[in-house]
Amino acid sequence: MTSPWSLPDFDAHEGVHLFHDRESGLRAIIAIHSTHLGPGAGGVRFWHYARDEDAITDALRLSRGMSYKNAMAGLPMGGGKGVILADADRRKTPELLRAFGDAIASVGGRYVTAEDVGISEADMAYMAERTPYVSGLPVAAGEAGGDPGPVTAQGVYLGIKAAAHALFGSEDMRGIRVAIQGVGSVGGGVARHLAAEGALLTLADVDALKAGALATELGAATVDAAEILSVEADILSPNALGAILNEASIGALRVRGVAGGANNQLATPADAARLHERGILYAPDYVINAGGIINVALAYLGPVTRADIAARVGEIPGRLRSIWTESADTGLPPSLVADHIAQRLIGRS
Repeated sequence: MTSPWSLPDFDAHEGVHLFHDRESGLRAIIAIHSTHLGPGAGGVRFWHYARDEDAITDALRLSRGMSYKNAMAGLPMGGGKGVILADADRRKTPELLRAFGDAIASVGGRYVTAEDVGISEADMAYMAERTPYVSGLPVAAGEAGGDPGPVTAQGVYLGIKAAAHALFGSEDMRGIRVAIQGVGSVGGGVARHLAAEGALLTLADVDALKAGALATELGAATVDAAEILSVEADILSPNALGAILNEASIGALRVRGVAGGANNQLATPADAARLHERGILYAPDYVINAGGIINVALAYLGPVTRADIAARVGEIPGRLRSIWTESADTGLPPSLVADHIAQRLIGRS
């Protein structure tokens, strides 16, 4: 297996921890990118990878993204990420989740976890049996915290409105065409927010039945998951997995802007320039999708109210506007502007 040090996405990470628990079958990675601002915070992903190297690369990229995301959101947290390597049948047991809780405990508070793809609030409760370094736990109705998905969706929705204003001079979403890739917790929430404001939606998901059901509910159109990146629209909102914006897909885009909740949307750094050269406005993913980590981090640090969290999520559009303004002034792609700001904040400029 390739050494983590030689992988392109190894970025002076403070720690890359590999775990194997024979009894539960757990195989997992905890990557800690930076603790400059506080403990590395970021969710844990439960996913089946074709190769172990792919899982390590994902953990490296996601943990670095969390360093940048937390810094840009003004949170006293560093960047970390967990990845649980699922079997092909994606079997998940309480024993496996408790074993991952033990793995978190073993790094001594340098990593705080919460939900990511494939992990639920109930799963977090099993981890919390073994370690206090867990957020995103179930909460009573009306209390702050819990599932970060709806709060991420709220931030992405606000970011799309900011993109619409930058492109068309108004946040009025009536008649604005938005193509949404992925209709899970985040993408589905974004779709409902936009539909309520009169946006014209085209939906796609690898689960075509799920996309179809939501389209029926909202009066939206659907396309096959393989076609969503070439749909003619005003704004593309990627809300599935990352690395979907590459040389080929960027060349096929027929939109004015890209604003979505998926992590690591750019396949390579060169793709930022490709978007910029085409005049496509880009909302850096770790800025627009910060609502979820704001939710779980503030709940972890506590005490906090839902109004406090909503106020912090409401700052996302202003950050995007500042990035786009600096991009216009300097000629640099928005993602590079955001990277430079984040790197200064974590002491790596």
